[in-house]
Parts: sequence; C-alpha cells; structure tokens
Amino acid sequence: MKISEIIARKKLILSFEIFPPKKDTGLESVFACADELCRCNPDFISVTYGAGGGTSDYTVEIASRIKENGTAPLAHLTCLSSTKEKVRSVIKAFKEKNIENILALRGDKPQNQDFTPPEDFHYASELIKEILAEGDFCIGGACYPEGHPESGNREKDLENLKKKVDAGCSFLTTQMIFDNTMLYSFISRARRIGIDIPIFAGIMPITNASQLRRMLDLSNAYLPPKFLALVDRFEKDQKAMEQAGIAYATDQIIDLITNGADGIHIYAMNKPKIVEKIVGNISSILEAVR
Repeated sequence: MKISEIIARKKLILSFEIFPPKKDTGLESVFACADELCRCNPDFISVTYGAGGGTSDYTVEIASRIKENGTAPLAHLTCLSSTKEKVRSVIKAFKEKNIENILALRGDKPQNQDFTPPEDFHYASELIKEILAEGDFCIGGACYPEGHPESGNREKDLENLKKKVDAGCSFLTTQMIFDNTMLYSFISRARRIGIDIPIFAGIMPITNASQLRRMLDLSNAYLPPKFLALVDRFEKDQKAMEQAGIAYATDQIIDLITNGADGIHIYAMNKPKIVEKIVGNISSILEAVR
C-alpha cells in the first residue's frame, strides 16, 4: 500500500526505521528485527540505503520482508553517489518487488574516501523527478527542522525543501529532534511558504552516550539542557541510561501527539526491544488517536 493512502485514512502515522547490515552475514538478524517491529503495528517501516549505495541490494530484500509481513515498506534511495543508470536499476528492482514507497534523498558523501560524484544528480528534487518518470511511486522526503548541516541559512534551506515538495513529495520526515519546540517553529515556517504536506517527527531514543555522539555527527540537532543533564547523570550506567532515554523519547512523543503531530517516526537503530518499550508506554494513547 502507498503511504499516501495510509495518510488519507489515519489521524496519526506511526513508523520506524531500520538499516541493512554491512555484510550479508547480518541479514538474518535484520530480518528478525523487521519481524519484531512489524508486530508493533506501525503504518510503515523505512529501510536505509548506505552511503554510495553499498547496501542497496539489502534494502530491497529487507523492504520485501517487511511487505511480506503485511506492513508497508519505505525504501530509501540516494543519488549523490549514483549515475542515472544505477538509480534506474534500483527503481527497477523496487518495481519488481512491488515496493511502492521511496524516500528520495541526496545522500551523504561517503566518509574517509576520495570521492568524485558522477554529476548526474545534485539535489533530491532531481531524484524525485527521475523516480516519478520511471514509475507510479509514493515519494517521501527528509527535512531538517534546525537547518541542514551544510546550509548556513534556514530560510534558504526551506526554499530548497519547497522544491522537493513541488517536485512530488507526499510527506516529509524530520531528522532526529530532541526539542519539540524546534519542530513546532519549523512547521510554522514551512506552512507559511506553502509546504502543506504531512511532516513526521523523527525521534531517536538515546540509550548510550556513544550513540549520541555518532548521531550528532550526522545531524544539526539542538540538545536542550534537560537532555544534556540526563546524559551527564546516567551515561556511565548503561541500564539507567537506557531507561532514561526511553522515558525521554516517550515524553517527547506524548507532547507531539498532544499538540497534533502528523506522525511519529522512531529511529529504531535495529533495537526492536527499545521500540517495543516505547510503544508499550503509549499504547492507550495510540489507540485513542490512530
């Protein structure tokens, strides 16, 4: 099912994100993770696509497994490191597996590599047009409530986001946020310039301090004093840090739902037990609003 169809009949979208293994020896464990997450009754599960497309084959396989479980998959597709020929071959693989939803991303430059992009794509908006030219897909896009790390101007960042929306996005998912007020401000500014599609809030349960440092390297997220105090107090006690991270994410989600969020997207980090605990904490709330 297309995510746009799910949006049309749901008041609140709940979704998760997982990532493929770097080696095929880890594929079964990711399948098991996907199976567990499907039992949490999400509206869709997204599957990432490695820098340079290195895990693209696994993305297709995992997305197919999710579909077999009766949950809509959202397959990521990046373009910065790809030729049009490569992108078209991946789209063809999605079509063959009846995967109807694609998250169109520019993608990050592969780390620690000499890199010369093929110049076929520069922006996600170009990728969106290519996808729609190749088939009937529902397309999502990514957004940065606090501005893209490479962008020095939030307003310019919003203008670029509007280009993605105008190119054919049906919904947007934010990078991780730890301060909901940043999201509310971003949504208000986005609506003012005509971005009227659903915006799903990206929530990252931080359960260890090293995880936090890695994630911040990839985002521009603001860390409020309350969150910093939590990490400072519990980072040396793994069990306490996990419980505190789950509680913080739960509080964020409750606040978002209370304030009418379009959707909640939990970055699962292939840790289904963490997601299960969060969903369990808000099970009655979800029943009331979905």
